[in-house]
Amino acid sequence: MNDIAEDDNDDFPKPQGELALQTIAMPADSNSDGDIFGGWLVSQMDLAGAVCANRLARGRVATVAIDSMVFLRPVAVGSVISCYTHVEDIGRSSMAIIVEVWAQHHSDTEPRKVTEGQFTFVAIDENRRTRPVPRTA
Repeated sequence: MNDIAEDDNDDFPKPQGELALQTIAMPADSNSDGDIFGGWLVSQMDLAGAVCANRLARGRVATVAIDSMVFLRPVAVGSVISCYTHVEDIGRSSMAIIVEVWAQHHSDTEPRKVTEGQFTFVAIDENRRTRPVPRTA
């Protein structure tokens, strides 16, 4: 019997963070060559980052910066897109969140990391003014 569980296989890198958003890349999101637009991926990343930031801020947030962004490989139409988030830093009102995007097409055996970026969000109140991020007890 094999003593190593399938999940312990280090041959493939694994996403960092928690799954925040999952969707399918559709033909309307592609260019004439059949690759998904980078801007569409950035918008999905922004949504995923906002899910994480909303939870941390316990309320409304706004994106204030994309501090870094790198595209690693193209995404094919029909791929399942999974956005994972992890918190890099929390300031008084701001949150730096790393968003990784992994894609898996039906022809792929494993999901592959396609892009990552650092997004900065601020907690805002009902008047759209910054407010402190609540500290967890």
